[in-house]
Amino acid sequence: MQEPTSDQFHTFKDCLARRILSWHPDATNSSEGSSGLDDFASYLASESWPTLPPVLQNASFDTRSAMPELETLSLDATSASFVDTLISYGMCLDYDAALVFLRKTIEDYIHEACAPPPVWSTTRTQECEICEREVRLTYHHLIPRSTHSKVLKKKWHSKAMLNSVAWLCRSVNVELHNHNNIQLLQ
Repeated sequence: MQEPTSDQFHTFKDCLARRILSWHPDATNSSEGSSGLDDFASYLASESWPTLPPVLQNASFDTRSAMPELETLSLDATSASFVDTLISYGMCLDYDAALVFLRKTIEDYIHEACAPPPVWSTTRTQECEICEREVRLTYHHLIPRSTHSKVLKKKWHSKAMLNSVAWLCRSVNVELHNHNNIQLLQ
C-alpha cells in the first residue's frame, strides 16, 4: 500500500510514532534506530488512516469547529491488521485496548492539526532563508499584502496563512521584489 502524502497524514503518523515511543521509549535505540520506528509508524498509519472519517483526514485550524467528539467517534472500521499488529507486538492486550491506543493517537492528532498557526514573528531564524548568511534580517510576505483580499475571495489560502513570512537578508528581499516587479511589467 502506498503511503498517503498529505500534511495531515504526516502529522497523524508523527502522533502515532510519539505514542509508540511513550509505550517503548527505547524504540529509537534499537539496531534499526529511528528508521525502524519511522517504518513501523508509517505502516500503522497507512493501515489506520483510510478508516478515519474525511473530517479527521482534513483536520486543520480552519476546520477545528467541525471536529467530532472523540467519545462519539466510531472506530468500527479500524483495520484488523492495525489491531493485530499492536497485539502481536505486545503494545495492546486486545481489540478494545488497540482502539483506546488509536483514540488517544487521534486525540493527539486533532490537537496538533487544529492548533493555531504560529505567530509569524516567532518563526524568525538566525540566518537568511535563501543565502544562509547571518546578517540583519527582514521579513518577506509570502503572500503579497496587496493580494490578500483577492486570495481570500478566491479561497486560494486560509486567512491564517495570509501573514506567513520568510526571513531574508535585505539584499535577497530587495532582489525578490525587483524580480517580481520585472515580471509584472512583462
